[in-house]
Amino acid sequence: MDTLFSAKPFYIGHRGSGDNWPEHTREAYSKAVELGAQAIEISVNATSDGVLVCHHDKSTLRSTGQDLIISETTWAELSTLRVDARDWLGPAAEPQPIPRLDDVLDLFAATHVIFIEDKQGTNAVALLDLMDTYPDATSHFVWKQWGGAGQYALAAERGYKCWGYFGPELFGDLDRLAGRFDYLGVPHTASDAEIARVVAFGKPVIAWEIHYRWMKDRMGALGVAGLMCSNLPYVTEIAQPETVDHFASGLRTAGDLPWTTDKGWGVQPAFVEKNESISLSHQDIQSYLMGSMSPSGADTYRIQCELCWPDRLPQAREHAGIAFCADDDRPYRVRIAGEVSAYHVILRPTGSLELFRRAAGDVDGTLLGSVDTTAARAGQWVQLEVAVTPVGITVYRLDGRGWSFETKDAAYRGSYFWLCKNYRGAPPVEFRAVKIL
Repeated sequence: MDTLFSAKPFYIGHRGSGDNWPEHTREAYSKAVELGAQAIEISVNATSDGVLVCHHDKSTLRSTGQDLIISETTWAELSTLRVDARDWLGPAAEPQPIPRLDDVLDLFAATHVIFIEDKQGTNAVALLDLMDTYPDATSHFVWKQWGGAGQYALAAERGYKCWGYFGPELFGDLDRLAGRFDYLGVPHTASDAEIARVVAFGKPVIAWEIHYRWMKDRMGALGVAGLMCSNLPYVTEIAQPETVDHFASGLRTAGDLPWTTDKGWGVQPAFVEKNESISLSHQDIQSYLMGSMSPSGADTYRIQCELCWPDRLPQAREHAGIAFCADDDRPYRVRIAGEVSAYHVILRPTGSLELFRRAAGDVDGTLLGSVDTTAARAGQWVQLEVAVTPVGITVYRLDGRGWSFETKDAAYRGSYFWLCKNYRGAPPVEFRAVKIL
């Protein structure tokens, strides 16, 4: 733990980095460790016959599709289930077994820091007894719990450091409860003032759960010491930027994320295997961060993509397209004000191709240029290109006659970009052949 806490910031694989591999599985823990993670976080439940297993929920419904209460299920039955994260990770993500806790600890207890939580709240003694069997256990295990629970006393008696995490329901009790713990936890959804208040206790603070780079930067600026991270390859920037999408693989590339991770798996675009594309079909205005390809690292570059309304066109005033030149990966949704400035280029079903500059906090933005092209047709793939230079932007439609227009605007020059469906409801819009040149 001394080595882990000396890093600024330090990273913990949240559920084994669940944006990248099926959460709380041996694969997730192992892959996170292979990437260099010094710490992982494990949630624990006990089966009806007393086997401690790695699993977040008390039921298996969300993770496996089968609704079993773990405390009422034997290990023999539970071991036949598979954690299925294909809705989040992509159709090629292989479902994985639910692992026994002792098997995971045998692999990593001697070499890594492990944050362990008794999710059922009834297994503290059995869990601590198991932890005690490993050499130098108090230097490698951290007892994790909700800030209002009482098991921390049992863990502290055995010499373990304790991390208490505090959601909004406990912020009013911080003064009473914070002293119980060696480390404090705060959610990424907390306000700056709330996070500053937790940091002010003078203990190492760990924020959960961190998916985007902007979250890492925000937490660092507020004095947070550690990050419970769900997207280690991307947030730590171990993964090098890609130049083409990997939609054909059926696996989501690290950094490719919806505009929010707080609304469940339904916000993820679906993969369309036959088209090697993704489909933006959420009922809300939707955007999809191409973090795997950002930042480009060049002053001059081109973004290309193809888009298609596969079944029918939206109303004539609606549109889809790309948002680009953002300084960071904070959410950018066309028609909804955000905290980051960027440009967006849109295609309407009528064929109108338009470029806007939009400052943080604005909704509509400023029209910089447009060109009328051939109207879109259902099932037709339209090829778009945006060329960015230090002094201007040129927008192209490459299929058909090859229309284009140029603007001398250089207000924003970040290199994060998003694929965007800019209307609520149906129909879906698909994107493919996304490239950085």
